[in-house]
Amino acid sequence: MADARTEPQESTPLATPRTERRVSARIAAIAESATLAVDAKAKALKAAGEPVIGFGAGEPDFPTPAHIVDAAVEACRDPKMHKYTPAAGLPELREAIAAKTERDSGLEVGASQVLVTNGGKHAVYNTFATLLDPGDEVLLPAPYWTTYPEPIALAGGVPVVLRTDESNGFRVTVDQLEAAVTERTKALVFVSPSNPTGAVYPREEVEAIGRWAAERGIWVVTDEIYEHLTYGDHAFSSMPVLVPELADRCVVLNGVAKTYAMTGWRVGWMIGPADVIKAAANLQSHATSNVANVSQRAALAAVSGPLDAVAEMRTAFARRGETMHRMLSAIDGVTVLEPQGAFYAFPNLSAHLNRPIRGRTASTTVELCTILLEEAKVAIVPGEAFDAPGYARMSFALGDDDLAEGVQRIADLLAE
Repeated sequence: MADARTEPQESTPLATPRTERRVSARIAAIAESATLAVDAKAKALKAAGEPVIGFGAGEPDFPTPAHIVDAAVEACRDPKMHKYTPAAGLPELREAIAAKTERDSGLEVGASQVLVTNGGKHAVYNTFATLLDPGDEVLLPAPYWTTYPEPIALAGGVPVVLRTDESNGFRVTVDQLEAAVTERTKALVFVSPSNPTGAVYPREEVEAIGRWAAERGIWVVTDEIYEHLTYGDHAFSSMPVLVPELADRCVVLNGVAKTYAMTGWRVGWMIGPADVIKAAANLQSHATSNVANVSQRAALAAVSGPLDAVAEMRTAFARRGETMHRMLSAIDGVTVLEPQGAFYAFPNLSAHLNRPIRGRTASTTVELCTILLEEAKVAIVPGEAFDAPGYARMSFALGDDDLAEGVQRIADLLAE
């Protein structure tokens, strides 16, 4: 009898190899940020020597105020800032954000209701990851900032898009909201001043929507990042201030990026009920831990300091917005609402679709924006990125001369 160790073994057929998914379906479904993609393409063309003027990026063209930079330099030299700090944020910064919120919007919150995040986008992600269960529906008025649908979907939620247009000032109505509610509705995304449209909701509409949400028991995620950037008679209103009974079902998103010209510093925050903030802080403790301490100390100087630089930027933005509105309105076939807040115009370019432009024809605003970039060397973001085909977003957070030159190039090309 042969030794068992040398007995020939019956071969086992190899299993048929399955098709390997190298990237998870969940992550593969995320759409690229259209605004950042347009800005990157414009910068690449500039680097190659092309005279491109970019209207794509949503960031102030001003430098961060000097006193904020000085605070960051000092923090670099502070050994305490070389170590881990609490994941939810430096205690003094959370206190300062609470004080700043009461000063600027009238909302009274405690430091325990503040979570400091790695920029505004991180605050959006944390919020939906904390609030949503699979299948929960989120009412999302369109046009909307291109980032909102992605973290909703990543959390298993379902964006329910409610469309608005020029005819209603890009503002959703209570009737629209009521018609869209189902038993799965968990939250509403509310943004005023708006990115991408520049629309600002009047106080009475903010209050009416807030009371509707409170009566329905629906959460409101309100993005207040453009709170200081309103023009003319238009004014910012904070929904939980106008509707105090909503506060226990409201998350406020904000950050230093727009108000203080600090997009690259990556400091945002979410404000909400203490139990939600505690849960979101737990999530953040595993995802990123604390925001970079130097950036936090810079943010502390920003929110604790004067708003003089903000006022100067707002004056410049108001002037540029008026110029852009005037020049765009003079283009045959283009209609555009006068910017009320933020630093965006949102022109309707649909009259220039399906017609020859230098021997080329665009059937979508994506294609039209490509023609504008390649023929006029002007970069704008197509409305499809915001679920608003036919429109485009144009930032007026750039120098006056470049702004006038860029819009004139568009006018000249579309006039051909």
